[in-house]
Amino acid sequence: MKEVRYKPIGIIHSPFKDIEGMPIQPSGAQGIAGTVEIEPAYADGLKDLEGFSHIMLLYHFHLSKGYSLEVKPFLDNALRGVFSTRAPRRPNAMGLSVVRLLRIEGSVLHIEDVDIVDGTPLLDIKPYVPEFDVREVVKTGWLSERAYKVSEIKSDERFK
Repeated sequence: MKEVRYKPIGIIHSPFKDIEGMPIQPSGAQGIAGTVEIEPAYADGLKDLEGFSHIMLLYHFHLSKGYSLEVKPFLDNALRGVFSTRAPRRPNAMGLSVVRLLRIEGSVLHIEDVDIVDGTPLLDIKPYVPEFDVREVVKTGWLSERAYKVSEIKSDERFK
């Protein structure tokens, strides 16, 4: 297969200078503010984005080195297949977070519910649209008995 390369379109800023102690999902980061600085070359792409209350940020886990196909996720002590988790050490170190868009000032997005480490390279932004993105959930695998703990659990050193 051909190699695929991406160029960051901006940088995500948050109060989290280190991976340890961070929320592990946006739902566990309610009210935590951050900003996204968009590179000037991409600023025109922000037109009409302010009409959305939530956006999806696609980013590169720049502090994650290597990967494992089986990982011990934050919400469990058992080894799980990496694709059944949201662990950052993946074959393609990409993350996705749905955050609240508060406002846009020039090429800076002010956001909330940030579970992303400061300085993370942003790859893309998409508007969150419930009619497109919300699905009826029938099963949530091994997380069915653990997802409610997302606000209690914080990141640790396991994925450095």
